[in-house]
Amino acid sequence: MELEPNKYYHLYNRSNNRELLFRNRDNYLYFLSKYRKYLAPFLDTLAYCLMPDHFHFLVFVKSNNSLLIKKNIGLLLSSYTKAVNKSFSRIGSLFQQHTKTKLLIDEKYILMVIAYIHQNPLRKNLITNLENWEFSSYQDYTGLREGTLVDKTFIQNKFISIEAFKLFSLTKVEKNNFIYDLH
Repeated sequence: MELEPNKYYHLYNRSNNRELLFRNRDNYLYFLSKYRKYLAPFLDTLAYCLMPDHFHFLVFVKSNNSLLIKKNIGLLLSSYTKAVNKSFSRIGSLFQQHTKTKLLIDEKYILMVIAYIHQNPLRKNLITNLENWEFSSYQDYTGLREGTLVDKTFIQNKFISIEAFKLFSLTKVEKNNFIYDLH
């Protein structure tokens, strides 16, 4: 896993055997609190979406210590797994072996990945409106929530209004639009 400073990355992972990672609202919130503890000090988060069996984050690496970031990704996943194992009387690994990272260079491509991340629950038919998925940064961008995890600067510099961002977010982005495998 490469994580160079001052670069954008798409980080993602899924559960083993498509098992539920998040079984209730508290699980989602707990995972985000662990993300804040272990990764937010080293990364600016531009977008995220937690899905029942996987997660996506689009981040900007602001730390020079990539080894610590990699270690903290492992701590995030293992501490979350331990909590889930204890809560639900399960044993073993919850996540697939390695969290994947994809370097994003082109700004238009970064925008497409943000839209893709936000559209995940819509593509999986979990919602009919992007605004209805609580565990995504979309609500932060559209003013439905005043969250502090997401750095909105990148998006605010690309769109003249929230309405323009909402319209862009409806542009259908399919998995096959990407030059790398997202899952």
